[in-house]
Amino acid sequence: MTPPLDLSAFKQAFFSAFDRAPRIFRSPGRINLIGEHTDYNDGYVLPAAIDRHVYVGIAPRQDGRIRIVSVDFKGVHEGLVTDQGKSTLGWPDYALGVLAGFRERGIQLPGFDMLVGSDLPVGAGLSSSAAYSCAVGFALNELFNAGLDRSDMIRIAQLAEHRYAGVMCGIMDPFASMYGRSGQFVRLDCRSMEYHYVPFSAEGYALLLLNTNVKHSLASSAYNRRREECATGLDWVRADFPEVRSLRDVDESMLDRCVAPRDKVIDDRCRYVVQENARLLALCSDLEKGDMAAAGARMLQTHEGLSRMFEVSCPELDYLVKAVRGIDGVLGARMMGGGFGGCTINLLRTDIIDQLVNDLSRAYEADNGLPLTAIPVMTGEGTMAVDG
Repeated sequence: MTPPLDLSAFKQAFFSAFDRAPRIFRSPGRINLIGEHTDYNDGYVLPAAIDRHVYVGIAPRQDGRIRIVSVDFKGVHEGLVTDQGKSTLGWPDYALGVLAGFRERGIQLPGFDMLVGSDLPVGAGLSSSAAYSCAVGFALNELFNAGLDRSDMIRIAQLAEHRYAGVMCGIMDPFASMYGRSGQFVRLDCRSMEYHYVPFSAEGYALLLLNTNVKHSLASSAYNRRREECATGLDWVRADFPEVRSLRDVDESMLDRCVAPRDKVIDDRCRYVVQENARLLALCSDLEKGDMAAAGARMLQTHEGLSRMFEVSCPELDYLVKAVRGIDGVLGARMMGGGFGGCTINLLRTDIIDQLVNDLSRAYEADNGLPLTAIPVMTGEGTMAVDG
């Protein structure tokens, strides 16, 4: 597990690189308790910010130049605030995409020095790229009094990933980074962008991520295919119900009539989405009542849907969910994210974590030939200034 970032060492690294003191900002990664593949169907998601972050140290320049240094990638990018293109290094492109978003809004910046560091594991499905983009946008907005609100910065962060990093992410990741609150999940309506905080104050229970340390090559092509399959099912429903705008508006009786008789695979894809939206709203009610057992049971139902109906799981993810299911103290478990690798998210009693991780790590490596990485997470605050 990546150790927490040492803020004093980070400040010193900035001073060593740029010979002056920075202001420091941070933006968190995110988890999603339930609600996968619902976002692009105008549905609901239930993310939370976590207590791991991307940090940005920044100081202004007045000569129109930018310098960006990465603690983790040991690289340096130098250029002008007016440069339009991407870098040759890759990692600076998120920051450059955010800078482009400021220019598109007519905000001209005089230049800056920036240091980027993180204690957020990369590649674990915790949305480190959105955290990076949000941290940069928030830092630039604060440093230069640009007057943007959090909604503006969310859109800038999303477009930075689309245009400069080539990642067609949804709105959930930057939204959770910007609007997260400790002890809360955020029920986000991906159609209207309305949101509501749902309490997560389970005394004696915790959230644990178990990283499979695999990412199968099917991920991107399968993701696009699932979107197409959902769109096909929606078209079939709309032929009989033209008022329907998205799968968000569909119920299972519509699928019974319009989709199930035509194609089982398309029906499974659409039915999972319809069920998942209903499941998410029910789980929010569970949390508000403090019924953690019911919430955990719905997480297990979601995994079954993702594995059997939406078919975006993989053997390693299924292995981890099956391994913890039925263990006393484990309330729920499911794959988290787009699928075909990454982490499971587990809701469990705090007192069993050490023994479970110890036993499961040995078994997982013996059976799968891969290490298992355990990542304990807590809900945390959204993007903010840390120092200066």
